[in-house]
Amino acid sequence: MELSKRIGYHFKNESYLDVALTHASFSNESRTPTQNNERQEFLGDAILSIVVSDYLYRHTDMDEGDLTKRRAALVCEATLSDFAREIDLGRYLRLGRGEEHTGGRERASILADAFEALIAAIYLDGGLDRARDFILPFVKRRLAREDADGFKDYKTQLQEIIQKNPEEKVQYVLVDESGPDHDKRFVVEVRLNSNVIGRGQGRSKKAAEQLAAREALALMGQ
Repeated sequence: MELSKRIGYHFKNESYLDVALTHASFSNESRTPTQNNERQEFLGDAILSIVVSDYLYRHTDMDEGDLTKRRAALVCEATLSDFAREIDLGRYLRLGRGEEHTGGRERASILADAFEALIAAIYLDGGLDRARDFILPFVKRRLAREDADGFKDYKTQLQEIIQKNPEEKVQYVLVDESGPDHDKRFVVEVRLNSNVIGRGQGRSKKAAEQLAAREALALMGQ
């Protein structure tokens, strides 16, 4: 398959790759039983966390708090969807008609989930070392870019701006929570004096807060 060449990994069992590329909307519309990528996404999420955590621990001298922030930035939906776009992953997805017609191939949540499912596919087919070999080039490039630009903790950056005006008050409000326990989605709004200035969605409250803060900073021209 063309995607195998693009990622530099040849599958011994291509069924793992087929599953990774199959969105639930496709399997739901299929006339024959078709496995979607949700289970592999769950596994890929765990593998990604281990690989990123191990790399940061071994190759940086950050303390626990900074390690946590850096890992969260590397495994959040926005970052993973960027990784997916680097390999044009959306092009290869099997989507249901509804998702196909509403821009599913470019939707960040779908791309991030498929990227994690792809990690799991490589792991199941070739083991942890091959999955690590796939993940780390993306991680290293992103870290190098962040180090060059200055790592962005969006919440801290926003707070520093707001503190210049002591009368202003910023708060983060959880407005929605959905999904099964293994695949929760949180939606958070950041509010300035009760006015919504940003909104973010992530797999944890912290990730959603960071994305909400990023949107607020963009609104401010930062």
